Amino acid sequence: MYPASDGRHLGEYRLRDLVSENAVSRTWLAEQVSISRRVLVDELRPERLDQKEAFLADVRAKAAVDHPLIGSIYEAVAETERCFCARELLPGTVLEDARKTGHPLVPARLAHVLQRLAETQLHHEAAGQATLPPGLENIHLDGHDVIRIDNLAVAGARAAGQSAQDIARLGEALLPLVAADQPATKRLLTLLAWMRGEGLELPLNWQQVHELCGQIQAQLAEADSATPSQASKPPRKTAPRWLIALGGGLALVAVLGLARHLRPDQVEGPSPAHHPASVLIPNGRHKTPDGTEENLKAFRISPHEVTIGQYAAFLEILETLSKNGLERTFDHAEQPPEKTSHLPDDWAAMHAAAKAGGLWNQRPVSLDTPVAGVDWWDAAAYAEWKKARLPSQEEWFAALCMQVGRPAAIPASDWLPVTVKTADHTPPGLLGMAGSVCEWTRLPAADPSNPLGGCEWVIMGGSFLKPGSNALTREWTADRSLRRTDLGFRVVFDAD
Repeated sequence: MYPASDGRHLGEYRLRDLVSENAVSRTWLAEQVSISRRVLVDELRPERLDQKEAFLADVRAKAAVDHPLIGSIYEAVAETERCFCARELLPGTVLEDARKTGHPLVPARLAHVLQRLAETQLHHEAAGQATLPPGLENIHLDGHDVIRIDNLAVAGARAAGQSAQDIARLGEALLPLVAADQPATKRLLTLLAWMRGEGLELPLNWQQVHELCGQIQAQLAEADSATPSQASKPPRKTAPRWLIALGGGLALVAVLGLARHLRPDQVEGPSPAHHPASVLIPNGRHKTPDGTEENLKAFRISPHEVTIGQYAAFLEILETLSKNGLERTFDHAEQPPEKTSHLPDDWAAMHAAAKAGGLWNQRPVSLDTPVAGVDWWDAAAYAEWKKARLPSQEEWFAALCMQVGRPAAIPASDWLPVTVKTADHTPPGLLGMAGSVCEWTRLPAADPSNPLGGCEWVIMGGSFLKPGSNALTREWTADRSLRRTDLGFRVVFDAD
């Protein structure tokens, strides 16, 4: 939280700590003095009172929600010089905290959480309420497994494809929270893969997610109470035809099929820095790093380099696959047979330091710090898992130049966790192009300064280890197995 407000009041609410803020509003932890109740207060910034009607429209949408699992709105106040609302402070911790600290949930508990969330989304659907996308930061869980969800209703009608998009995002966001090697781990991983659209002709809806979560819990309960001979028998419970088919897949999914279901959706998911999941670069003619122009198809690029936490999720999947001899599922076709691992250099120490918020190579790291010490093969395998690809140097440069007059003037950052406060960013929201770690690209190219030297693999962007490097820096290497403590990568996706 931010520093305290020095006892400032809004009506009967004494403001304690600033929880968050954006360009339009601030959120305070406050005390309702008359009844000594802790609440959250959303305050419209005084300089943004021109947004009062839009602010109040969203508050009215939230106040219209009546569901026991969804946070309540207590009151709204709109006066000439101030506008705010008070809402329920939900108990427990959010799932985002569990992700950041590396504390996954056993499948039964996570299925229960997801089922309760599905109930709230079905409520919004029935009412036709538009909502913000639910994320891990909006799901509260206390020690007694009481689950509450932030009130995410906003003004306006619910979009036709909103539920499918929300389900797909959560199918990826929940992946790091699945405890490994537990009863029903594979079934829950498969459900999350289906939520992302893997292997299905039509996307899941919230009713199907709700029923599948219930089935996982029922199967676990049945296994706990069954004798050894009974535990292997299929449940006798009847279900709709689609549920029987999906349920059979949950229980009997083939090993090779599981490998493909462990691939996430193309969207990168909620960014650690709350940036957009990806940045769209439109089709058309774009400048190239060689001073020419080239026609490029539209694509999406991740807003920052792949982080330690994101790469750790990939390694966890490879560990699962290795138990069935499928650890090379995502390897590039040209990867040398002697390369048998995608662990970055000194991975155990780097990951441990990141989870603890400690030091690695005498530098502070967290799970949101860009991963380093990876070679081209590692980056290509991660991209394949993501159903993505490494950017070409032309794509990388086109993304850099979007809305940027002088790329060389972008201030280079140190090797830091990705954050909205970094100075190394472009207007569309790309971080770390000028500093942090330099980045692998997909294709070899000729060095203009050595046109007779042939094509080599291109590394783009500045590095925290190289003072004076910036977003226009390029390097060439003949060795795709090169690893350095200042070398990472980001990925791109097709626009559609």
